Amino acid sequence: MSNKSPSPPVGGAGTGVNPEAGHIRVDSEFARLDADNDSATGDSVGYPSTTTSIGSTILEYRKLHGRTYHNFEGAEYWGPNDDKQNEGLDIAHHMMYLAFDNKLYLAPLENPQKVLDVGTGTGIWAIDFADQFPSAEVIGTDLSPIQPSWVPPNCRFELDNCELPWTYPDNSLDYIHIRGLVGCVKDWVTLYRECLRCLKPGGWLEQQEFALPIAANEGSLPDDCVWHDWGKVFQEAGKRTGRTFEVTGDWEDWIREAGFGGVIHTDSVKLPIGGWPLEKKWREVGLFNRLGLEQGLEGFASFLCTQVLGWQDVEVAVMLARVRQTMKDKSIHAYYPLKTVYTQKPLA
Repeated sequence: MSNKSPSPPVGGAGTGVNPEAGHIRVDSEFARLDADNDSATGDSVGYPSTTTSIGSTILEYRKLHGRTYHNFEGAEYWGPNDDKQNEGLDIAHHMMYLAFDNKLYLAPLENPQKVLDVGTGTGIWAIDFADQFPSAEVIGTDLSPIQPSWVPPNCRFELDNCELPWTYPDNSLDYIHIRGLVGCVKDWVTLYRECLRCLKPGGWLEQQEFALPIAANEGSLPDDCVWHDWGKVFQEAGKRTGRTFEVTGDWEDWIREAGFGGVIHTDSVKLPIGGWPLEKKWREVGLFNRLGLEQGLEGFASFLCTQVLGWQDVEVAVMLARVRQTMKDKSIHAYYPLKTVYTQKPLA
């Protein structure tokens, strides 16, 4: 049985974070603003592209259309791992942090001592969490060694493929955090079983993922809007690879099948694309969202469209041009959901 909890307990996003219950109010003056002013303030955090302790074969990244991709044998990940894409990941992290009212998690954690961040990417979440909980040991895992070498003393990173059997002992972790793994995992039930095995009794599993489809704040997007085509790219790519991008519709069932027997909490917020919301907080979220999308747009589409769907380069370029144009269209008040699920391993 699912317990829908838009206002989670301590550690959560807090009252008023969840706008799914109604529309985000639109700034009536937004359409008159100069597009040149439609950018988010603040700098993303930059990171080195490699670490110094990794074998040379891992650092021999695969290259495609001038972008680099991981070289972890037997693993599949569709996104680039170069500086351009990593900057987009850090912008997205900041955008989600704002959306959650400056919270890194929603589960009601109490003094976690051993924490695992699965698919850590640039490591920015793990670093922030380690700073917030200096007594905790925080481990971030990823297919690419793109994390910085200067990190808090209680934070470290490991190269690992989360689809392989985990090496962590039974009942050893207080908290497992997963984010941004849509399109990456073939068997979610097996992954969740590893989470259950490795969590201590009373430990928490939490996951955040972006969800489809992109929608309009007023109810529906125009029939010819490119956001429909954008969503179909990920839907079809997931079907062909066997690694779905539509995780959030089934994750409660998979978590149950994996053996979690406690209450499953869920949360969802709308992430506006652009500065159209009236409220200052959601306008800032929207501006960072658009900035992150612009930064990562080519990386999101290139591999999936050409290597999975068989598109020609010119077809990809045309779609990306349409997306960029639509993001600048002030009459389209688009958003997509950011969904969260969290549950506790029973104490017994």
